[in-house]
Amino acid sequence: MPIYFTSRQIAIPGDLLAENDYQAGLNTYKIGDKIYAYTVGLVEIKGNRIDIIPIHGCYVPKTGDMVIGKIIDYGSNMWVADINSPYLGILTISEALSKPINPFKNNLLKYLNIGDFIKAKVIAFDRTRDAALTIKEHGLGKINRGFIITIEPTKIPRVIGRKGSMLTVLKSKLNGHIEVGKNGRIWIVPKRHEDSFLYVSILKKIEEEAHTSGLTDRVTKYIAEMLKINIPDLVGKNKQHNVLN
Repeated sequence: MPIYFTSRQIAIPGDLLAENDYQAGLNTYKIGDKIYAYTVGLVEIKGNRIDIIPIHGCYVPKTGDMVIGKIIDYGSNMWVADINSPYLGILTISEALSKPINPFKNNLLKYLNIGDFIKAKVIAFDRTRDAALTIKEHGLGKINRGFIITIEPTKIPRVIGRKGSMLTVLKSKLNGHIEVGKNGRIWIVPKRHEDSFLYVSILKKIEEEAHTSGLTDRVTKYIAEMLKINIPDLVGKNKQHNVLN
């Protein structure tokens, strides 16, 4: 079973990845018994399936995804959320509130206002219309604390890591609260206010080096080095701390 790439190698459109008994996965196509890359990205091999994880690209909603949205508009019975995608998120009253209300007698902005962030789940999407959201399930709802950082959606799998390895490192070493939206937005509640810069610095490092191997080990070492620095002094010298404003 010839295979011409290994996991984490970069492929470009038209590259021959494998042939014979391999299965064409995400962002690949098959002609005869040969599998080719459809886009620029990292090769990922799972058993006999070959996927290409794009290096760049926008977020396309998928049913079941947890996303972090920003309320940007509202109607008579719904809110509209920016979900960092070409598609919008639609949150109806029935998927937001535990009890029905009369929208003509109750101002919807009393519950969710323009500019509010929400942690939501995509419950329906088919590319012909915007994504339907819910915040009624456990752990979902309005975000009232911490801050949001946005990275390229295609880099989110690297923030999570294989079997959650990278996310485990971030949670165990930094001791704050972190939630990763599939749409490229990450909600962070640092244990200490001054750790905000540290989170931003680490996540930007992951984003910039997402295409490289051994990233989890390097990030673990980077965190250890950063924790030795006087973070408040470092923040004062760096404009990135404005992320909280």
